[in-house]
Amino acid sequence: MALEEVEGPPGPPWDRPLRGRLERLTVESEILADNPLGDPSRRPLYVYVPPESISGGTFASIYVIQGFTGQLDMWLNRSAFEPTVVERVDELFSSGSCPPAIVVFVDAWTSYGGSQFINSTSTGRYMDYLCDEVVPFIDDRYPTAASREHRGLTGKSSGGYGAMVVPMLRPDVFGALASHAGDALFEACYLPDFPKTARILRDHFEGSWEIFFERFRKAETMEFERHGVPLEIYGYAACYSPDEENPGKALLPFETETGRLVAEVWERWLGWDPVRMAPRYGEELASMHTIYLDAGKSDEWYLDLGAQAFARELEKLGIEHTLELFDGGHMGIQYRYPRAIAALARALDPG
Repeated sequence: MALEEVEGPPGPPWDRPLRGRLERLTVESEILADNPLGDPSRRPLYVYVPPESISGGTFASIYVIQGFTGQLDMWLNRSAFEPTVVERVDELFSSGSCPPAIVVFVDAWTSYGGSQFINSTSTGRYMDYLCDEVVPFIDDRYPTAASREHRGLTGKSSGGYGAMVVPMLRPDVFGALASHAGDALFEACYLPDFPKTARILRDHFEGSWEIFFERFRKAETMEFERHGVPLEIYGYAACYSPDEENPGKALLPFETETGRLVAEVWERWLGWDPVRMAPRYGEELASMHTIYLDAGKSDEWYLDLGAQAFARELEKLGIEHTLELFDGGHMGIQYRYPRAIAALARALDPG
């Protein structure tokens, strides 16, 4: 039988035609220009527009941010027998199970792996980029209800961290949040990797961060156990404890030779822990239209405990929230994303 060419995508399990549309944009950031790492100021930006947009009206906007080492095009990755995240979002809004919303996928990658979506003298002003450039850009070009009352933020892991912290710091921009296994309770999620990092540097990189980065950048493949753990720890340090005297560099919260804590630097990290930030930002958290938290009960970084600890602080403040713990770990939880997006869409719906 001869092959015959037909028009249009093949359909599942390959391309699944969207009923809404995904627009892939490139933006030039003034805020990220001349950042300390020399990372690109031209950034990709994806915008999902729901099917209802053709009928006019205004919509809530939901911003989605990624985990550490995340790049924007990873949202289009497909796991076996599963839809992509963008396809899941399209299915959610096409089903009519929640109000429609504009969904914005934001890139905050750095050459250290991420920015934690906060401003740092060692990575750049990524919170300002999100809040003061991307949000106005979207409001100027899409049919959004342009106020914090109709704008939410969600993400997983480091993205879940940003989804908790940015609305505390910038409640003028975001009025709701949802976090999947966001970095929290730092002594549980980060401390175990400090001695592990010290051993890796000792055994594979002559105890030197300079040699680590030199070899990492020349490596043909990224080995998580050899490269990923030190990269994450240094990347977090660049965000939480930047070396103010040496832009682009970080102060580590432990001695590289021994793994022993450096108390004054660790205290700087703890100041960025959402669990410890919550009491200081109770008024801002109380202003959120919804707070949705979830995590797998077997999360490898104990972020289920972090979610519980953050929720406990909310309880102390008398702030309503949703906490869901489910069977699973840190990976393979993309199916959870539509739940948070739906919760935000319902809480922020301008109609």
